[in-house]
Amino acid sequence: MKMILLLMFFAILPMLGFAGIKTETVEYADGKTVLEGYLAWDDATPGERPGILVVHEWTGLGDYVKGRVRQLAGMGYVAFAADIYGKGIRPQSPEEAGKEAGIFKNDRALTRSRINAALAQLLKNKKVDPKRVAAMGYCFGGMVVLELARSGASVAGVVTFHGSLDTPTPADSKNIKAKVLALQGGDDPYVPAAARQAFEEEMRSGGVDWQMVVYGGAVHAFTNPAAGSDPGKGAAYNERADRRSWEAMGRFFEEIFKR
Repeated sequence: MKMILLLMFFAILPMLGFAGIKTETVEYADGKTVLEGYLAWDDATPGERPGILVVHEWTGLGDYVKGRVRQLAGMGYVAFAADIYGKGIRPQSPEEAGKEAGIFKNDRALTRSRINAALAQLLKNKKVDPKRVAAMGYCFGGMVVLELARSGASVAGVVTFHGSLDTPTPADSKNIKAKVLALQGGDDPYVPAAARQAFEEEMRSGGVDWQMVVYGGAVHAFTNPAAGSDPGKGAAYNERADRRSWEAMGRFFEEIFKR
């Protein structure tokens, strides 16, 4: 019952005190590939404000990330959900999702091209303060925003929630200009302690301003109610880790966007 209520919360989020929140489906492109993102902002907030780029999980841009984008808009940000896969490409099974995500995991140059195209689209928005922009991503999206940072993009910070931390080019950490926050599950079988250690070494060698928070008892996908409630499967929702990680993200944004 609790899981059903959580899913209902994300479904009705726009109606819960966010009367001024506006949303828009945005078509943009990376070269010849047509992409379809999702934008949200508070129409009652005047002037420029920080912009947040949000990247979806391996299932593609869907309701979960759109709900997070609206949450961010309610916090006073202009939030834009990137579409990494392409317009209409929304995997319907784990097999399809794995195949699609694998394309980008194995081609980091393509990944960087797609996320930089989304960043350029966000920066076109006149409501966004171009000097106060960050990116965040979930699972697959965590890998993507880290590649954005490794590409040398001029963003203030990146946040990864239970994201893949590995890279074939760890030396690219020297390009990172952003502050980095990694929010990881302590029992995540897909991003185990060895992967976290390798990431720490990469960040240190690159001289990055980084921090990592590891949540005990949390596995993969701990922020998403749709992941279910059985940690034995390797991916499961964890209300405590979800709440704590969102609060950590909020504090991080307050720090990096301080004028």
